Amino acid sequence: MSKEKQSQPLPDFDWDKAADKGFGTGYSNADRDRLEQMYETTISPVQEKEVVKGVVVGITDREVILNIGFKSDGIVSSNEFRDIPGMKIGDEVEVYVENQEDAQGQLVLSRKKAKVITAWDNIQKSFDEDVVIDANVKRRTKGGLIVDIFGIEAFLPGSQIDVKPIRDFDIFVGKRMEVKVVKINYANDNVVVSHKVLIEKDLEAQRQQILNNLEKGQVLEGVIKNMTNFGVFIDLGGVDGLLHITDISWGRINHPSDLLSLDQKLNVVVLDFDEEKKRISLGLKQLQSHPWDSLAEEIQVGSKVTGRIVNVADYGAFLEIKPGVEGLIHVSEMSWSQHLRNPQEFMNVNDEISAVVLTLDRQERKMSLGIKQLTEDPWTQGSLKEKYAIGTRHKGVVRNLTNFGLFIELEEGIDGLVHVSDLSWTKKIKHPSDFVKVSDELEVVVLELDADNRRLALGHKQLEENPWDTFESIFEVGSVHKSTIVAKGDKFATLELPYGIEGVAAIKNLAKEDGTLAEVGESLDFTVLEFLKDEKKIVLTHSKVTKAAPAVDEKKEERAPKAAPAKSTPSSDNSNKDAEKSTFGDLSVLSALKEQMEESEKKGKK
Repeated sequence: MSKEKQSQPLPDFDWDKAADKGFGTGYSNADRDRLEQMYETTISPVQEKEVVKGVVVGITDREVILNIGFKSDGIVSSNEFRDIPGMKIGDEVEVYVENQEDAQGQLVLSRKKAKVITAWDNIQKSFDEDVVIDANVKRRTKGGLIVDIFGIEAFLPGSQIDVKPIRDFDIFVGKRMEVKVVKINYANDNVVVSHKVLIEKDLEAQRQQILNNLEKGQVLEGVIKNMTNFGVFIDLGGVDGLLHITDISWGRINHPSDLLSLDQKLNVVVLDFDEEKKRISLGLKQLQSHPWDSLAEEIQVGSKVTGRIVNVADYGAFLEIKPGVEGLIHVSEMSWSQHLRNPQEFMNVNDEISAVVLTLDRQERKMSLGIKQLTEDPWTQGSLKEKYAIGTRHKGVVRNLTNFGLFIELEEGIDGLVHVSDLSWTKKIKHPSDFVKVSDELEVVVLELDADNRRLALGHKQLEENPWDTFESIFEVGSVHKSTIVAKGDKFATLELPYGIEGVAAIKNLAKEDGTLAEVGESLDFTVLEFLKDEKKIVLTHSKVTKAAPAVDEKKEERAPKAAPAKSTPSSDNSNKDAEKSTFGDLSVLSALKEQMEESEKKGKK
């Protein structure tokens, strides 16, 4: 209601009549009804808790007076109009009716609440009608930005800023940005907006055009938008494609960042396209010719090449001659030694080494290399037969143990076999591990050399003379020796004889005088039944010793009178000792032999 309209008097109101008879008493009912109707048309109906429009009718330093067409004006604090600089009388603003009449009869209005209610109404309307809103970016927050729409703070997630990942949110603060409302949560007074949906809508037509015209072999320009361990994702103008790490370069790379960077522009070729899943496989190295096609013609079998080790496996290593051209150095081609070792003992990744081309197939793009060929084959050296002549002694390192023997490396590339039977003269060794261990140093003598077939037979026991030549005279058939039972089987027992050698006896020949069988650990007299020099075997018995009667001279028995058996005399005892001494031989010689054998055993164990 305007100020001029309020100051005009009612046309039919008689002020004199009203003054004489009292206010309102001089009118008929018809006049009163007519006047009331006229009065009510001058004011507007106002409902509490509603937003209405008001006209500024007065402005002071602290308050703004508003006329909303009600019977009284409302007063609002000027602080609520700080967002309207230069406001003047006659301007129209929206206010919220909190109370038509308070305790002092005053109309209570609020512009702050009107702004909030109006803003939420506009937000809901924008959401329902899919309207684009002009927002002001106020500040950065965790995971995105805070923007102002209609005076309400809304959340713009980082993922909804653009179609490509945004790494720096601060560049948007203080700027204006078009957004759309995508989610409203009245319970938490939360609004989520998106700028990405506007970009996607613009790109949809472009994306569809790209997909419709996409073909294998087509070259497109793109921008790297994301980088992973297995490749990079490239934006082709609304459509993303994957450039796998294996399709970046003909050479090996550990990570795409070795050659590429984020936001880099580059041309790529379409390798494959899945229309249903809309997956596009891209290639970069395919835009260049394969390095094998430009491999120098002078590189042939036997050529010497230099490169960098790019991978080391259990079976060998790969040498990169040039990016995209690699050759395999098998572990067997790293050393002339027959004993295969770990390739990492020879080289590591990124080592710069030289090698010799062993095989080359340009069509299959395969190459095998060797590094042992850079040195002379030790088996072809002219001095080999002299150096390893039969009977020469050498020291080597035990490299491998087998059931039948052990392999010793005498020098790089020269291996020899020591058969298990050539380890000891006296001990029966079932497995080489009972005698020696891998990496032990062992002295050997050459038994046989076959350079053409790369075979070298070695022996360890041959370092000493064969003691069985001497044992033949000591352990004669019929001689008696004190022996200890060390093991028993089902049919035979193993005995330890003097000088540390072993013998065997049948279980039945372990019977003692009382009829029981001797047990492991007992030391008894045993008689030699057989001495097998070639087989290095001595067969003995205890039973014959207990049952055997002393030999008697037949002629003396005829002349001697029959008499009761006499007790043994000292002289007879002495004769028995002499007989035993003659059986065993010269004790001084045997003692020297025993010392020699013990010394030999010590050397063998060392």
